[in-house]
Amino acid sequence: METEDAINSNTEPASGTDVTIEGITEPVVQRYFETFNAGDFEATAALFAADGQMNPPFEEPMVGPEAIAAYLEAHAKGMQLNPRQGIAEPLENNQTQIQVSGKVQTPWFGVNVSWIFILNQEQEMISATIKLLASPQELLDMRQSQS
Repeated sequence: METEDAINSNTEPASGTDVTIEGITEPVVQRYFETFNAGDFEATAALFAADGQMNPPFEEPMVGPEAIAAYLEAHAKGMQLNPRQGIAEPLENNQTQIQVSGKVQTPWFGVNVSWIFILNQEQEMISATIKLLASPQELLDMRQSQS
């Protein structure tokens, strides 16, 4: 599969889709943002381990690439992720935690976001947790703008 080959060989993505995140060099995290912004949600979901989970704000976790791809297709169209900077730190069991801060732009609003990724030793995503960094008033304004 082309997506898996690109991930496994750590090849550079196609020109024009490069994402640079200050402090982060892990290819799988860069590919997450590149494939998401390209609207290739199946490729985004393929970055997760078979039992990997995505934890979106205000939602139950999506477990497994198939559920993650379906969720993204239904809820993430038109979003652009703009990661700015991050930090990686080793965890137990040869895992790595990567925290990235940035902004998400939707068709209706923009909001500051934090992503927390846990990678296994095979460089697959075990989890991705998305946290909105907004005040209660900003969240209320966002909700009203969607209505």
